[in-house]
Amino acid sequence: MRTMTGQPAAAGSEDQRGAPRAGATPGRPLLPGQPGRPDVFTFGETMVALRGSGPLKLGGTMNVSIAGAESNVAIGLARLGHDVRWAGAVGEDEAGQLVLRTLRAEGVGVSGASTDPGAPTGLLLFEPRLPEVTRVHYYRAGSAGSRIGADVIQRAFSAAPPRVLHLTGITPSLSPTARAAAGLVLQLSRESGSLVCLDVNFRARLWTAEAAAEVLREWIPFVDVLIASDDELPLCLPGGGDGGGEGSPGGGEGVKGTTGVNGDLGAEGADGGLARWASEPEEATAAGGAGACGDAVPLPPQEVAGDPAATVAAQARLLLDHGVAEVVVKLGAEGATAFTHGGSLHQPAKPVRAVDAVGAGDAFVAGYLSALLDGEGPAGRLERAVTTGAFAVASPGDWEGAPTRAELGMLGAPPGTVVR
Repeated sequence: MRTMTGQPAAAGSEDQRGAPRAGATPGRPLLPGQPGRPDVFTFGETMVALRGSGPLKLGGTMNVSIAGAESNVAIGLARLGHDVRWAGAVGEDEAGQLVLRTLRAEGVGVSGASTDPGAPTGLLLFEPRLPEVTRVHYYRAGSAGSRIGADVIQRAFSAAPPRVLHLTGITPSLSPTARAAAGLVLQLSRESGSLVCLDVNFRARLWTAEAAAEVLREWIPFVDVLIASDDELPLCLPGGGDGGGEGSPGGGEGVKGTTGVNGDLGAEGADGGLARWASEPEEATAAGGAGACGDAVPLPPQEVAGDPAATVAAQARLLLDHGVAEVVVKLGAEGATAFTHGGSLHQPAKPVRAVDAVGAGDAFVAGYLSALLDGEGPAGRLERAVTTGAFAVASPGDWEGAPTRAELGMLGAPPGTVVR
């Protein structure tokens, strides 16, 4: 059951960002589609992914694919019929060619991508260790994707400013240059009128909670749609840390407390909650993302003792008060809740048989943005998001199970249905 709380916003209400359009997120208006202007632009590191059949030390066979949070979202959106551009850097190697070839084959524009002759394409290994536990190993230190420069992203973005800019909290954790590139594109989005969607996607193996909070709090004044798990919200709340202000999001050369990119990030939990997904399959029936905070993050004063739901609502309201137009909270097996100035709306998860929870959060984001671009309200956005998240959970791979628009209704089919 979906419930709506709060009072509806007054008709015609607006803030300093402009009047909302029908179907758009209140706040900065969603620009209309026009030839040559993509629906979504995103950038980040995409790696070659090897999926083993068992413990790596025993050898065996491996399946070869690609993986990256931003490119997962891009593929999900492209399958739903949207014009999506991805930018990033790959090595001048066969692995890099696989990344670009796969994205092109999935209908994602890669004209803004670059090759780095001085660095390899990153590598990601998946190791099924127990029936419901997978370990993830990254080899991305000094990779081409981590060395992406602001000049490359500026050219790619400016060539065709999008309706929506999608960022994740992974990219700024990779290197000072990647953080600077993200900061620059946030400035460009404000100048071009692009909506900004931020998926927090905290990775405790890439940087500390303190370092992440310092950057994310700088970004919040630029964000229109914030997507996070309930335990990631504190990283975005104003106060605590000296990195606030709207003037320059992440433009500095260093990230305080950043651990940088590790060669082998090894053990369970390395992919922001992957082990939790894999070891607790009941959560894999959820909206597309379990909690991702590996570090303990003290809750701010908005915590409501003994009432997690009230705590999340209070934190969401604080973010709304600081300029975010919509806060979408992924709640694992409980589904997801969207908070706007008009109230809150909860959508239960879609029950599915869990096969592989990797990429479910990215699929959730793709569904949400797809419905936003289609002019759907919060109910329609959440419905599509939990649907695409469920497709990901029910399919192996990071992005391989992402549905097309024609397939969205398949989850409602009774067991044993054969589509002829």
